[in-house]
Amino acid sequence: MSCPVEFWIWLQRTLGAGKDTEELLSYFGDPRKIYEAGRKNLLMSGIINRKIADSLAAYSPSESYTIMKQCENNGWKIITYDDENFPPLLKSLHDCPVVLYVNGDEKVLKSLLCIGMVGTRNASEYGIKAATDIAYSLSQAGAVIVSGGAIGIDSAAHSAAIDAGGKTVAFLGSGLGSAYLMENEPLRQRIAANGALVSEFLPFTPPTRYSFPVRNRLISGMSRGTIVVEAGEKSGSIITARNAIKQGRDIFAVPGEIFSKKHAGTNYLINNGAIPVFSVSDVIDYYSDVIMDLNGGIIPDVGSNFHTDNQNRPEQKQQVTWETVKKEPPVKKKQEKAQLPDFATENAKKLYGIITEDAKTADEYVLESGMSVQDVLSAVTELELYGIVMMHSGKRYGLKIN
Repeated sequence: MSCPVEFWIWLQRTLGAGKDTEELLSYFGDPRKIYEAGRKNLLMSGIINRKIADSLAAYSPSESYTIMKQCENNGWKIITYDDENFPPLLKSLHDCPVVLYVNGDEKVLKSLLCIGMVGTRNASEYGIKAATDIAYSLSQAGAVIVSGGAIGIDSAAHSAAIDAGGKTVAFLGSGLGSAYLMENEPLRQRIAANGALVSEFLPFTPPTRYSFPVRNRLISGMSRGTIVVEAGEKSGSIITARNAIKQGRDIFAVPGEIFSKKHAGTNYLINNGAIPVFSVSDVIDYYSDVIMDLNGGIIPDVGSNFHTDNQNRPEQKQQVTWETVKKEPPVKKKQEKAQLPDFATENAKKLYGIITEDAKTADEYVLESGMSVQDVLSAVTELELYGIVMMHSGKRYGLKIN
């Protein structure tokens, strides 16, 4: 039986957005059990300090009803960690939000292929054209475009996805209903009608200088890959890229003019191992297996007007510090799977049935098997002990190669 919504809201409201709840939930099970454990048992667990224990004891789940009523009055959905529509890739994050507030179609959150697109607010004509063309074509191919709802590159990506008849998701750095960046309110309404506006902040929470970096981890966390279109060297988009690296996600970057500060960040990413996007085909080819699943076994001819001068494309660099953003080349050698012991767990048997030499992340196995993140990780560990599975770069797992 799922935990009542008010307890999830209580936990996130008490700890605050962006906080690590993984160990606490793993130890106690769910927010209701955390609440019922009481201050003494919380402290005895050794997971939290006295300050956090006092905060948890200071609030009551019953205070969540006001928030629930606000959402009901505005037609907003409350998606908790145990909800079937909670984004599956977010569940692998140690600082995964336990509550998301959604204005729009919550079902879009569990889409098979989500691609993040980020960049500067003060975008050039080149950046807008690149973001528009890439987002439009990816949407036609079946991808959901994820961004931050800001002006500039974000707006271009969201608008293009909608114009292509696709879906788009905007993670906000404030609560739903906050009167922020009102010039973009018409676009936010279009996003809600063609996807979803999402926030982990309480309704009507105003933005702060700290809320946007907290928000950025969700853009990359929900996406299989993030495309940085145009960004300076110290921009919020680079923070999003760094989050993606820590999360084991793919990083793409659109190359730009070497003399322009607006492109210093994207060129830096490429120089350090990010996958360069010379045309939208570079992204579509990278996710061809998923796109074929979305389109009945074919890759749609979406076309693209965006091409950089790629007559002399550089070879992809091998960078140790960025190796998590690159896929290893598929192993050509065929081999028989090692025998699975009869006493193996059901989770291990299920994962054994689908795992191949093509290494994948735990998140990809979650999507493919329907198992929880915890069950997949447990099964991977068990198969490693049997000598069947090995870990590759980027925390990806495949059959052990002898």
